[in-house]
Amino acid sequence: MSGLNAKATLGPAETVRLARLAEELGYRSWWAGEHVVLPSPRVADSPMEPTDPILDPLVHLSYVAAVTARIELATGIVILPQRSPLVLAKQVASLDVLSGGRVLLGVGAGYLEPEMTAVGVPMAGRGARGDEYLDAMTALWTQPAPEFHGRYVSFDHVDAHPRPARAGGVKIVVGGHSPGAFRRAVSRGHGWFGNGAGVTDLRRHLVGLHRAAAEVDRPARLGRLEINWMQLDPVAVTAADAGRYAALGVDRLVVYPLPLTDPAEVAAFLERHADLPY
Repeated sequence: MSGLNAKATLGPAETVRLARLAEELGYRSWWAGEHVVLPSPRVADSPMEPTDPILDPLVHLSYVAAVTARIELATGIVILPQRSPLVLAKQVASLDVLSGGRVLLGVGAGYLEPEMTAVGVPMAGRGARGDEYLDAMTALWTQPAPEFHGRYVSFDHVDAHPRPARAGGVKIVVGGHSPGAFRRAVSRGHGWFGNGAGVTDLRRHLVGLHRAAAEVDRPARLGRLEINWMQLDPVAVTAADAGRYAALGVDRLVVYPLPLTDPAEVAAFLERHADLPY
């Protein structure tokens, strides 16, 4: 389930109702997206109007954590270059501890130039910056004496506790469809997160991931790359769709109940999709 930190579903009562319903219906994960600011007037690449409300994903997921017990809490995605890696590492570890180890940190390099410029991060080099940030966060979460020295972030003789509930740190899910995103997923992610119109798009992206696996090394600590997929067109997913995704190795099929204008319609969407094998 994705997107419910935005538009008509972001209020406290709606969040409690829908999060508890999703958990009762057996959904495995709850995903929250991010935009700090949006271009005004709207530009072609922007997914939302500048006046559409969207909550910070970590604040939203903290609220969801407090009213649920089992469902995974995922960012889908945090725009990593716009964040301080040490502050983000502390926030994510805090949420992971308070939720009992339920956090999946989905990250992306960002693509909206007006947003990144407003936040003060250049578009150029955002992929390399994101790679460094992930390495720095992993060091802070896992090293006995955390230390990291790079172009964009450098530290030593510091520590941060509590560590995440999971010994190896919070699971990282890398989003995106570019060659750089595929390489980042293979080399630094426990999973990959993508979206598209259907099986044809997914197959194309899986080819990109396979190509990346031949180009970069994958640390053994990451295990098998998990595949997370969100169908956007159409947003309704059939049992036949789910079967085709399962055959392609999808681990989490994320549904997105657009247009998020009526919480009652979102609840009905959740109920209709509850029997999918994910």
